[in-house]
This record gives sequence, structure tokens and C-alpha cells, in this order.
Amino acid sequence: MTDTSILTPSEAVGLLLAGNRRFVTGTPKHPNQDAARRAETAPGQRPFAVLFGCSDSRLAAEIIFDRGLGDLFVVRTAGHVAGPEVLGSIEYGVSVLDCPLVVVLGHDSCGAVAATRAAVADGVAATGYVRDVIERVTPSVLAARAAGLTRDEDIIAEHIRHSVDLLMDRSRVLADQVAAGRTAVVGMSYRLADGSARLVTSRGPAAEPAAPGPVA
Repeated sequence: MTDTSILTPSEAVGLLLAGNRRFVTGTPKHPNQDAARRAETAPGQRPFAVLFGCSDSRLAAEIIFDRGLGDLFVVRTAGHVAGPEVLGSIEYGVSVLDCPLVVVLGHDSCGAVAATRAAVADGVAATGYVRDVIERVTPSVLAARAAGLTRDEDIIAEHIRHSVDLLMDRSRVLADQVAAGRTAVVGMSYRLADGSARLVTSRGPAAEPAAPGPVA
């Protein structure tokens, strides 16, 4: 069994993608989901990745990456928008829990992105705190429009890249960890229909990301 407490950023990416492949092919191992793991992690946690994803109910991180208790430090918001509490949670994961990897996980058919596209197109503002979510996604939608991107998957990929850039720009703690080679930040895009996750962008010592631009 892999000792997840001593993984490099690249190894952490590989472990997640291997688990996702098992999920896609219907051969999950369900690691670290038994009573022994529960007892092992009760005194403390040492996750190998911070998973910052969308709150969508179809994006359960431990299921789609075939992981278990104590493996992932999960932070989720609608449209993976990042405010101070999110940044603080991610910084806790990398600086206190020593996670070697931060993943920004987006997905196709994202309701937050769809609502933002509609708001930008129609000029109609949402009500309540949903408006705050839309305002935070708007820069990504505008950047995609400026680049001539129209397909849902391309706009989602742009939002993922923008979220990774935002984390790096706003968090000195995270930027310093990446610069020192202790942590990597990657963006992944998840397909709801087949359950697959693919790399979109990467910062730091991680696996080679997919080429930027439209998603095939």
C-alpha cells in the first residue's frame, strides 16, 4: 500500500488519476474506507491533497478519485469560487497539514458558470448571495468571451485556469510553497457523463498538464 504521507506533488497527481481511472472503468478499490483506517486517522490527519472543487452533488471527491478517510482535505463552493475562508482553508491544508498538492476541480454543465453566462448575456443580476457567486465567476466568462471561446467545456477550462491563477496570486503562503517545490497546484476538469478527470493546467512540480486552449 502506498504511504500517502510522503508523496511528491507528481506522485500525488498520479495517485488521484489512477483512482479516477478505476472509478471510470468500474473497478474501484475503495482504499482507506474500513474500520482500521478510521482508527488510524482518529488521532490526526495527513491528507496528500487539498481538493478545491465545485459543490455540485455529482462531484463527490473521494468517490470519483477512489480514495478514503484521511486522504483528501476537501473544500467546496458553488463554481469553486474563492473568498477569504476558502483561501484560509487551502493555506491550512498546505502549511499545517503539509499537503503536497492542491487540485482545483471544475466540471461540465456547471450551474454557476451557466448562470454567470446568462447574467453576462442578459445583463440581469441574480438576487441574494447567489449574486456574489456570479460576480466571482464573471471574470472567467469575460476572459473566455474575449478569447472567442463558446463551447461549454472550453469556458469551464478557462474558469479552472482562472481559479488556479487566483489562488496563486492571492495566497502568498501557497505561492511560496510552490516556489519552494513543496507543493503543486493543478486544475482538473471532470466529465459528468463518463466520470473522467483530466489535467487542464499546472503550477509547480507536478505532472505535465494538457495544452492550454479548447478542450477536445
